[in-house]
Amino acid sequence: MALKSFIEVDDESHFPIQNLPYGVFKPQPSSSPRPGVAIGDFVLDLSQISSAGLFDGPLLKNSNVFNQPNLNKFISLGRPVWKEARATIQKLLSATEPTLRDNAALRQKSLLPVSSVELLLPVVVGDYTDFFSSLHHTKNCGLIFRGPQNPVLENWYHLPIAYHGRASSVVISGTDIIRPRGQAHPSGGSPPYFGPSLKLDFELEMATVVGPGNELGKPVDINNAEDHIFGLVLLNDWSARDIQAWEYIPLGPFLGKNFGTTISPWIVTLEALEPFACEAPKQDPPPLPYLTEKESKNYDISLEVHIKPAEHENSSVVTRSSLKHLYWTLTQQLAHHTINGCNLRPGDLLGTGTISGPEPEARGCLLELTWNGQNSLSLNGLDRKFLEDGDEVTLTGYCKGNGYTIGFGNCSGKIVPPAP
Repeated sequence: MALKSFIEVDDESHFPIQNLPYGVFKPQPSSSPRPGVAIGDFVLDLSQISSAGLFDGPLLKNSNVFNQPNLNKFISLGRPVWKEARATIQKLLSATEPTLRDNAALRQKSLLPVSSVELLLPVVVGDYTDFFSSLHHTKNCGLIFRGPQNPVLENWYHLPIAYHGRASSVVISGTDIIRPRGQAHPSGGSPPYFGPSLKLDFELEMATVVGPGNELGKPVDINNAEDHIFGLVLLNDWSARDIQAWEYIPLGPFLGKNFGTTISPWIVTLEALEPFACEAPKQDPPPLPYLTEKESKNYDISLEVHIKPAEHENSSVVTRSSLKHLYWTLTQQLAHHTINGCNLRPGDLLGTGTISGPEPEARGCLLELTWNGQNSLSLNGLDRKFLEDGDEVTLTGYCKGNGYTIGFGNCSGKIVPPAP
């Protein structure tokens, strides 16, 4: 019999009792931030549940991890604690458990309509790394910038390529993105162009939220890497392609990337995603031993990008992809990140890089969809090569279970012009 909650959850909701993603919110503008879990159209205030003494398992009894302004302390404690917390929350929200269901006063204090609260960044992000792990995206970029002779460089097949992003500009879904200014390629004999980016783009990504992390100098073993992944969020690594193209040789992305990265507010745990695990693509050549997994898996998470121009009420779906297409797995990314002794910390973000599928309609950014502006994309009759001011981009992701959906909600941002 399928697990049911005493909270009524719509069949199409991303947040049934099988999901229970974690976030951080404020009930009122003057309230302090506190952790919560999404259930249907409500958020369960974990600080109230904790204060009521309902986390009474051996690992969380008398703990203050849910009386914190972020999730960092909780996720630093590791998988046994996460499992105990999930089991407690799932039991409390189940239709057959009276503890919360029949306590009207506690229900009123702890179950709040999500529409009435302010969602915040769920973790303090100390460091943010962006990988380049989709073979289809890598090939398309290589074809665009280098041509068909050598679209994928040799090293790409041997290690997960990445660069360090900027943690300070990671923002929560719903935050406006100011069009960046910068330099772009000179035209003819003129100096480089300077001004607002003319090739502003989205990138369809997901990100690992790091759990306990590792000590400096002590790499994470590939077969233990999953224990360092608390969960996943949607991620849009906004990109100014003209700025990026002019600056990236010889050291890689800088101002073309670090002006804004948007994440979704809810962290979906690996426990919730486990029913949707799938075999990862075969890697050829075989990876080196430190990247060789006993079980190489991805998650079959359907991903979509919608764009709504300012002058339109409705958005258009511009791409459909899936996390299952990743060549380098989430665990390989994490293990590789630490192989030189680099220490990861709770709350660090590891972006997957743009997730593109094999079909043209599964390309994960406008750079690919318009082939660097050579073609146009139609949005309800409006043509787009790159993003224009007023365009709102929304990423969404979900897995379809037997009678329920595990989803991530939305990851959205609107482009606004720079100040004059």
